[in-house]
Amino acid sequence: MEQLQDYSDERLLLGCIYCGAQGNTREHIPSRVLLDKPYPENLHVVEACRPCNNGFSKDEEYLACLIEAVIAGSTDPAEIERPSIAALLKRSITLRSRLDSCKTVENGRPVFTVEHERVGRVLRKLARCHAAYELKQECREEPVSAWWQPMEMLSEPFLEQFNAPHAIQTYGEIGSRGMQRLRVAEIKLAGLSGGEGSLHLVLNDWVVVQEGRYRYQAIDDLGLVRVKIVISEYLVSEISWEI
Repeated sequence: MEQLQDYSDERLLLGCIYCGAQGNTREHIPSRVLLDKPYPENLHVVEACRPCNNGFSKDEEYLACLIEAVIAGSTDPAEIERPSIAALLKRSITLRSRLDSCKTVENGRPVFTVEHERVGRVLRKLARCHAAYELKQECREEPVSAWWQPMEMLSEPFLEQFNAPHAIQTYGEIGSRGMQRLRVAEIKLAGLSGGEGSLHLVLNDWVVVQEGRYRYQAIDDLGLVRVKIVISEYLVSEISWEI
């Protein structure tokens, strides 16, 4: 991934990204359990205290295994596509049993009952990290909006809009990485009388951490921080904070 230097005021974000305590570890964004080897170069990191850094690992493992189990329709390591997750399920009998206990069959199709609080904890954590790293925004409070759905449950028109670059109306923190990623697009317009004109838009596009595995879009616009995340091209989410 492209490595960008942050030129915003360093005083805007001090201490652990989650609790504000003195940070003494580096938190990878996203957690490597959501990615495949070889990991992307220049994987993003934020500052976190050790208790917070270690506090999400079990939930992140659960989410990564849940997604692959749902895609495969099974927790059998032999049927899991991602080698790292197959290995994790093989050595973690407790996690595999927990997922199996939540599995039922409806209309001949395997269905997993989701532990929504665990999934939400991971997605809120990821969104906070992206907001801090990209936008230099501290989002430690609870979000004003948070949702997530399997991609297959969303309509095509909604997904087309969700996946589109965001045309910003107000600028965020000057010098932030998100500000540096903005690009200008020129749209040619044809008038009814045959003349031509043009419209310039400032666009905020997606950042692909690993193709097919993880991408996100961090938006700071009109008093709202919005972070969109897509994991394994299966789980789609959006978390928002008022600023």
